[in-house]
Parts: sequence; C-alpha cells; structure tokens
Amino acid sequence: MSIGLNTGDSAWVLVSFAMVLLMTPGLALFYGGMVRAKNLVSVLYMSFVSIAVVTVIWFVYGYGLAFGDDVGGAGLIGWGRWQFLRTTPSVLRGVIPEYVFSMFQLVFAIITLALISGSVANRVRLGPWMVFGVVWVTLVYLPIAHWVFSKGGWINRWGALDFAGGLVVELNSGIAGLALALVLGPGLRFRREGPPEPKNIPLVMAGMGLLWFGWFGFNGGSALTDGALAANAVVNTMMCGCVAMLVWMLLERVRFGRFSRLGGTTGALAGLVAITPACGYVNLFGATVLGIVVAVVCTYAVEVKTSVGYDDTLDVVGIHGAGGIVGVVLLGLFATGKYGSPTAGLVYGGSVSLLGKQMVAILAVGCYSFVLTFAIGKVVDVLLAFRPSAREEAAGLDTELRIG
Repeated sequence: MSIGLNTGDSAWVLVSFAMVLLMTPGLALFYGGMVRAKNLVSVLYMSFVSIAVVTVIWFVYGYGLAFGDDVGGAGLIGWGRWQFLRTTPSVLRGVIPEYVFSMFQLVFAIITLALISGSVANRVRLGPWMVFGVVWVTLVYLPIAHWVFSKGGWINRWGALDFAGGLVVELNSGIAGLALALVLGPGLRFRREGPPEPKNIPLVMAGMGLLWFGWFGFNGGSALTDGALAANAVVNTMMCGCVAMLVWMLLERVRFGRFSRLGGTTGALAGLVAITPACGYVNLFGATVLGIVVAVVCTYAVEVKTSVGYDDTLDVVGIHGAGGIVGVVLLGLFATGKYGSPTAGLVYGGSVSLLGKQMVAILAVGCYSFVLTFAIGKVVDVLLAFRPSAREEAAGLDTELRIG
C-alpha cells in the first residue's frame, strides 16, 4: 500500500534513468572505436536505433508484459498495466511515480538489445536488425524481465537473486549474442585474419567512460531509493571495476609481457558486468573477490572464439555472458544477508540452496535466450536477408546505409 510520494527517491531514480540512457550512446562509441572506419556509422546507428525501437514497444505493450500482474500465477509473463495510454503521471508504484519506474526499467531493455549488436557488428543490415529487435524484445527480453524483476516472476518468487540485471541484461545479451553470431556465421575478415584489432582507442575509452558513469545509475538506481542501499551498490560498483581493471592488466603483463591496445579497459568492463547482479547484496570484500575472479575468467573467455571459431566480433559473449555468469554464481557465495540481501551466501553462513538457485536461474535464462534468439535470427535471416552480400560487407556497411 502506497505511503505517498517520496520526492528524494523519485529524483534519484529519474537521474539514474538519464545516466543509464547515456550508456547506450557510450556503448555505441565503445563499439565504434573497435571496428573499421567503413563500418563506424553503421555500428553507431545500431545502438541508437535500439533506443527508438524499444521505447515504442515498451509504452505500447512492453511494460505491461514485463511488470503487469502475473498471468495464471505461473510467474512466466505479466498482463495489464496499460495505464500509460489513459492515465496521468501521478499514479504511484510504491513511493515513486510509476512513470519514473517504467522509464528506469525501459533503459535496461534498450541497452540489452544494443549490447547484442556487438556480437554481429560489421555483418548485419539495419532493416532486418530493427525487425529482429522488435521480435526479440517481445519474445525474449520481456518474459525474462518478468521472471527476474517482477514480484510475480518465478525466479524472483523462488528466491534467486539479481540486484540490477546480471541475468536479465548481462547473461541474456551474452547468450543472445552467441546465438545470433552462430546464425550469421563469421565475418569475411574473421575468416581471413581472426578477431579485429581496435582501430580507435580514444573513441573506445571515451565510450567506456560514459559506460562507467552510467553504471552508477544502472546499479545505484536499482535500489529505487537514495539511501544506504544505493550507496552500497555504488561503492561496490566502483571497487569491482577498478580491481578487475588492475588484475586484467597484471595478467596481460604476466602472460604476454606487455599491455594490449585496450589495456585494462576491457577488464574494467568485465568488473562492472560481474558486480551488476551482486552490487546491493555484497560488501567491499565480496566486490573485491568478484573483481579478481571475473578478470581471470574473462581474460580467457574472450579467447575461446578464436579456438572454437565463432565470430563474437566485439566480445559480448566473452565479457557480458561470462562476466554475468561469474557475478550471479559468486553472489551465491558472497551475499551477506545484510543491506538489501534477503539471504546469506555460503561464505556468510547461508545454505547451499542459494547457490543452487543461482545456477538454475543461469541455466533457465541462458537456455531460453539461446533457443529463442537462434530461432528468431534464423527466421529473420530467411525472410529478410539479415546479412549483407559479400560485396556489401567487403565495401563496408556505411555504404549499404548510403552514408558517405
């Protein structure tokens, strides 16, 4: 039952919405700096068009499916809450306007779709990408968001933990990226030369700066309050990102005798990914351990594509997929049972059941996302020719977009 509007909490969530929205242009720059100049605008466009596509879906029916009342008590999908088409912004969800809550959740959906584009950068036509986005958000993102974020969702009710989107955003985008990469096959240059080297490091770092900034809204805003819970999430986010960055750089130095062109930038990103599901539930010790473990895991995870042969162009699988799994699993060990955590992990005296629930949630979300994404990608490819011709791909997708 609502106790009235809390203007402080509302302001914080509104600011967090703006910060997270900025992450999508930041992601566009981050991705754009890693591709050849002839594909730069196309890669930027895929992220920006995701904003428009997902926003329209969200306010027509998406929010109702993700956060509406559960259908049949099964915890699989919501229904209703279509008030955006007929009521005023004064309707509250708890102590903040439902408009504010819905806008904050919207930007999670936007960046999840935009993240997937990194797995297939340089080899996707824009029109089919937009169609894929509509279908994918409807059939994959919205049900998973209901399972995890909605109080009626089966993963939420079951007791698996995900504070800010380790399952819904990170794991989901990584696994979906893998499925779509397998549907489309490797790019022309990947067949000849292997993974591309980043072409514009300053652009990559500028994009990473915007992502890091927005991540404080991503994680801190998920507290839906401007108090101690948000502070805990923000501090843990900072610590994990920095630890992972330094460990990544150390590993590069030990393994290769030098730093790569990206240096620890990718390590920092891996740390931010891993802390996302755990940021409100762990302490600084847990955040530090997560940063160390995810740097080690993702350092090797990004190399798997070379040996296996799938073209995850910009390492969405190796960073977001693997990093999301690390964060969700270790949460089963390092949840404190304090702060915002309803359950303690094994390290803090909890039972093994939480760890088991975390692993089952990973399997459920991962399998659902992979199977549905693979099927959607196949259908779009058959009907609309998802991938450009070899000639168009060789010339660059900016030409296909008629961008001079």
